[in-house]
Amino acid sequence: MYFTDRGIEELAERRGEEEVSLGWLADQLRTFVDLNPEFEVPIDRLATWLARLDDDED
Repeated sequence: MYFTDRGIEELAERRGEEEVSLGWLADQLRTFVDLNPEFEVPIDRLATWLARLDDDED
């Protein structure tokens, strides 16, 4: 496990059984960026990557 995976592992352990909507997740990401504007670019990249997961790669 990478050092940077600690937060991901904690998320899976603490909330892994919960179901959330993508709308809820988008709201949480917006709130996070509002509180931590220095993370705007990586959060935007993550959201774009998640939005395009099913796109056909040419």
